[in-house]
Amino acid sequence: MVSHESVALLTDLYEFTMAQAYFNDHKTERATFSLFVRSYPLNRGFFISAGLHDVLKFLENFALDEPALDYLSMQNLFMHDFLKFLEKLRFTGDVWALPEGQLFFKDEPILEVTAPIIEAQLVETFIINQINLQSLIATKAARCVHAAGKRAVVDFALRRTHGIDAGMKVARSSYLAGFAGTSNVLAGKRYEIPTVRTMAHSFVSSFGDEIDAFRSYAASFPDTATLLIYTYDTIAGARKAAEVAKEMAARGQRLKGGRIDSSDLAWLAIKVRKILDEAGLPDIKIIGSGGLDEYDLTELSGAQIPFDSYGVGTKMGTSSDAPWSYMAYKLVEYGDKPVLKTSPGKISWPGAKQLFRQRNDQGQLEQDIIGLRDERIASAETLLGKVMEAAR
Repeated sequence: MVSHESVALLTDLYEFTMAQAYFNDHKTERATFSLFVRSYPLNRGFFISAGLHDVLKFLENFALDEPALDYLSMQNLFMHDFLKFLEKLRFTGDVWALPEGQLFFKDEPILEVTAPIIEAQLVETFIINQINLQSLIATKAARCVHAAGKRAVVDFALRRTHGIDAGMKVARSSYLAGFAGTSNVLAGKRYEIPTVRTMAHSFVSSFGDEIDAFRSYAASFPDTATLLIYTYDTIAGARKAAEVAKEMAARGQRLKGGRIDSSDLAWLAIKVRKILDEAGLPDIKIIGSGGLDEYDLTELSGAQIPFDSYGVGTKMGTSSDAPWSYMAYKLVEYGDKPVLKTSPGKISWPGAKQLFRQRNDQGQLEQDIIGLRDERIASAETLLGKVMEAAR
C-alpha cells in the first residue's frame, strides 16, 4: 500500500508539467472540476458511489515531502522556483460530493473540486483512481445483494483481488453496498467490518478421516463452527456434519452451518438441506460459494434453492464483467467563467453543479435533474453536499 509520505506523487507526470506551465503563466484563479462517468459498462444501468473517504483523507494530507521534491528535481523538467512553490503547496479548496453508498447514473456529477487551478489539477489522477475502482466494486456488490434477495452475502475476494490495496477497498466497498461481512481480517480491523470464516479443504485433507476434521474444528469453535462439506463427496460430508452436530447438541453445543463450495450448487443444496432436516437439524445453515456473482445468485434465488447465505469472491472483487469505466474529471469553470469541452462524444457540461433527485408519492426514484450549484428545485432532494471547505 502507498505510504502517506509519497502519495502526493501518485499522479500522472503531465499533471506536474501542466502545473509548472500554470505557475509560469501566473494562472492562480480558482477552478472547478467535475467528476462523472460518461457511459455504462455492458449490462449496467446504475452505479453506487464509493471512495470519497480516501479522497478526503488524501486532500487533507496533501503535501510533497523532501524525498518527493528531490525525485521531481532529478527529472530535469522543473524549475527551481516551481519546486520551491511545491514545497509549501497544500490543498486549500472545497469539495462537493455524493455520499458514499448513494445511487447515481451516467453523466451525473459524483464529486466537484473547487480550488486554485494548480491544486485542483494535481489531485485529478488520485481522485479518479480511488472513486473509479471503489464505485465499480460497490456497484457489482450491490447487484449481488439485490440478486440474493433476503439472503446475506459476504466478501471472500481477498486472495484474488488485484493487490493489497484493492483487497482492502473491495472489503470496504462491498460492505458499503450491503454485504454482511468480509473474510479479510485487516479490513475488519481497519474499517470495523464484521469478519466471517469457515474452513479450507486443506484443513479437512490434513486429517485421515473427514469426520475427524469436523470434530476437531467443532471442538475449537463449539458454538460458531461452519464446516466445509465439499472436499470429497458433499452428500457423505453432509451426513458426517449431521453426525457431528448431534454429538455437539448432546454437549449443549451447536453447529452453525455447512458450506458447499462448487459443483452443482443447486442440486447439492437441495440434497444437503434434506439430509439435515431429516436428521432433525433444521437450524443448521447452508452457505454457497465458488465463483458466484449476481447472475448465479439470480438463478439460485429464482429457483428458491435453500441456501441461507453466500460467499462471493473473485467476480465481485475484480468486477469481472465490468472492470473499468469511462470516468472523467473535467474543468467546468475557471475564475467566474463556465468552461466546456466540445469534442465529439466527449462534451462536458459547464459550471459548478448540483444534482437533484425527485421521487414519486411512494418514495420511489422518479428522475434525477442536473442543475447549476445555485439553482433550487422545491420538489427535489439535493444530493451533492459540501464535504470539505477550504480543506477543513
